Amino acid sequence: MIGIFDSGLGGLSAYKEVRRLLPGEDIVYFGDTGRVPYGTRSRETIIKYALQDMNFLTTKNIDAVLVACGTVTSTALDILREKYPGLPIIGVIEGAAKAAVGVTKNNRVGVIATAATINSRSFEKKLRELDPEVEIIARACPLFVPLVESGFISPDDEVTYLVAERYLADIRESGADTLILGCTHYPVISRSIARVLPGVNIISSSKAAAEQIAALYSHSDPTRQGRTEFYVSDEPCGFEQTASIFLETKLDHDVTRIDIEKY
Repeated sequence: MIGIFDSGLGGLSAYKEVRRLLPGEDIVYFGDTGRVPYGTRSRETIIKYALQDMNFLTTKNIDAVLVACGTVTSTALDILREKYPGLPIIGVIEGAAKAAVGVTKNNRVGVIATAATINSRSFEKKLRELDPEVEIIARACPLFVPLVESGFISPDDEVTYLVAERYLADIRESGADTLILGCTHYPVISRSIARVLPGVNIISSSKAAAEQIAALYSHSDPTRQGRTEFYVSDEPCGFEQTASIFLETKLDHDVTRIDIEKY
């Protein structure tokens, strides 16, 4: 059983990738919809929430976890790994950084994410660990999350395009040839981002993390149909409606509400 958690819905982009790569594995997904967003919270609050999320998932007999949240990955991943030393815990930074360093030709990499992730400089640290000479242009893009969750996801949508134009102007002017989408919401609007940055390699942190998880399950049975359990901390109906944006299909699973504060 693979555990995936996020502050809300963004982690569904990672879930979609994991399900594509590992159709035979069972997955439990938790979205902390009652306390979203994490990106504007203090470090102490993010750590508290992340520990509660993990405490819940470990009641489900999981054998690996994908932290599908850039904010938690940048703030609390080491703490989670310390508390659960025998459990593989994959974040959304390392894989994306490796992919970016692997494809850039001019050594200029843009990073966009929530304010908490950008302020933590986690992507910058990992990128420079992999290549000390890399030039990094990092920008927080806080409006992307509400735009995605409000359904402004078409590549032809001028509202999203204009916001992307404002946020990404510095990255375009820098000449960066590679961009990391450091928040799991952002792959949903990758086509709008590509309109602003034509020809730039776009790295999805969701896809890179899913590939890391898949590497742990090299003997997974592709003929088996894995089951999925969805849990949220607020009313399920809102989650069910918005999930279709991320999954590009109607959610056909039951969604269960839990009291995350109990964990």
